[in-house]
Amino acid sequence: MIRLHHLEQSRSQRIVWLLEELGVEYELVHYARDPATRRAPPELREVHPLGKSPLLEDGELLLPESGAIADYLARRYGDGTLAPDAAAPNYGRYLQWLHFAEGSAMFPLLLDMFLDMAGEGAAGLKQHVGAELGAYLAFMEAELSERDYFAGDDFSAADVLMSFVLEFASSRVDLSDYPKLGAYLERMHARPAYQRAIERGTAPQAS
Repeated sequence: MIRLHHLEQSRSQRIVWLLEELGVEYELVHYARDPATRRAPPELREVHPLGKSPLLEDGELLLPESGAIADYLARRYGDGTLAPDAAAPNYGRYLQWLHFAEGSAMFPLLLDMFLDMAGEGAAGLKQHVGAELGAYLAFMEAELSERDYFAGDDFSAADVLMSFVLEFASSRVDLSDYPKLGAYLERMHARPAYQRAIERGTAPQAS
């Protein structure tokens, strides 16, 4: 059976969502963040040397990296529904957005967050990062003005990854300036599998 090592309040939530979209059976192993540092607990290093989540187990396979996990699951279990065939016209778009999520898009968002922690001395760099972030958001907004989903006309694993980017972005900038992105995120949140994933991905509370 598939086993997902899932850290609370992390990018791992996307993989829970993808598993719910696929409708496959899986075991969820919950990990709580350290209450003082907010970092992953040392128990995750017992599973993989990097001590990061998500981590997917499928038989003998132990797979880190959100993008790799998403593509693996979509191709292994999606039966053509969540990843286009390599010969399909939109295959290149699918690959672009699958990797854009963790490659280009997340860097300025994370840097913007870290620069906030640096205080006044980082103001100049923060302005530059803000401009870069604005350019990325404008690019994404324009892309969604031409299609319903990032890879084309159909929902795919790329949307699962990109939704997290927009959730993170909404905590940094006002998405009302990007109406297509805001409406897209609302549609993603309304998906039944997303709702199930939120419920299942929340760590059980101690009684």
